[in-house]
Amino acid sequence: MTEDPCLGGLEAVSAAVLAMSGHLEVREVLRRITASARSLLGAEYAALGVPDDHGGFAQFVVDGVTDEQWRAIGPLPRQHGVLATMLHELEPTRLTDVRRAPAFEGWPEAHPDLQDFLGMPILDGEEILGAIFLANKDGGFTDHDEQLLRMLAAHASIALRNAQLYERSRELTLAGERARIAHDLHDAVSQKLFSLRLTAKAAATLLERDPARARAELAEVARLAAEAADELRDVVVELRPAALDEDGLVATLASQVQVLDRAHVAAVRFDADGVRTLPPAQEAAVLRVAQEALHNALRHAEANEVRVLLRGTRGRGALLRVADDGHGFDPERVRRAGRHLGLVSMRDRAQAVGGRLTLTSAPGQGTVIELEVPGA
Repeated sequence: MTEDPCLGGLEAVSAAVLAMSGHLEVREVLRRITASARSLLGAEYAALGVPDDHGGFAQFVVDGVTDEQWRAIGPLPRQHGVLATMLHELEPTRLTDVRRAPAFEGWPEAHPDLQDFLGMPILDGEEILGAIFLANKDGGFTDHDEQLLRMLAAHASIALRNAQLYERSRELTLAGERARIAHDLHDAVSQKLFSLRLTAKAAATLLERDPARARAELAEVARLAAEAADELRDVVVELRPAALDEDGLVATLASQVQVLDRAHVAAVRFDADGVRTLPPAQEAAVLRVAQEALHNALRHAEANEVRVLLRGTRGRGALLRVADDGHGFDPERVRRAGRHLGLVSMRDRAQAVGGRLTLTSAPGQGTVIELEVPGA
């Protein structure tokens, strides 16, 4: 029995859509779309460009080219020639030889030699989010190839827009988080500066009638000034964007716990054990849930101690545990009252990365929040 080519094509598109839909970082979504398009149509080369507002590309991803070849090609292309045509027209472009196209303007010396070409815009309504470019297929591209790529581009539009919205949401969360940390540190620094001023006045009063006590007060001034300087340095550090990409989850979380420990009366402690590198989306989710749980413990629970544990689990996953000895609460009563304490956003983050979030609390018994993520 001969397989229906349309059915086979739909199955291939379905597999490609599944491959790219489970990711939330824009760069990874672009990479998955590009690889899926190349595999789906059997092309030698594939690329995907997202335009910026200055005649270039905000992002440009290739598949079928080695890292060495890509470095040899040089800077990202500009929006000119055939690429410019693709980014300003709503219809696909199919050519038997891209070098003979009226808009063709050549390519760098190290660029691979392209011939047959199929380009498809990625559309959101009439807005062009980007374009997929495929080249060099045995026998050339067909009407069926164009149909399959159009279907893939429609799904790619949804995946890309979702990823962009997710990253925008994450940026807003980071901005709010930095503002909150800055506020906490500002309070701590203000208290130390107030103490420093009072101590300095006391030293000035005692200078003539009790030099020994004045020296002791001046030593206290020096100590408070050093602490204030440390806190101000932490303000500068913590107002940077989160350093997940550079420092990793464990180091980033440890740094933020250390800052919060300094800024609050409550003792904040962090332990890590056997944590492997997680997919970027999962690391971001763990960090944000930890931050939200810490915020609740330090601002609402009146805790004396908060303990954060991050440990590896079987497979390649991780378990985050944030426990405080605060006054606790009745989760069901809070839910009925419409107060969420960030629990909805924490659960949403967990579900978005295939994780599981649990909360245990009772009046007078503190609160424990656990998030388990599956890893790669």
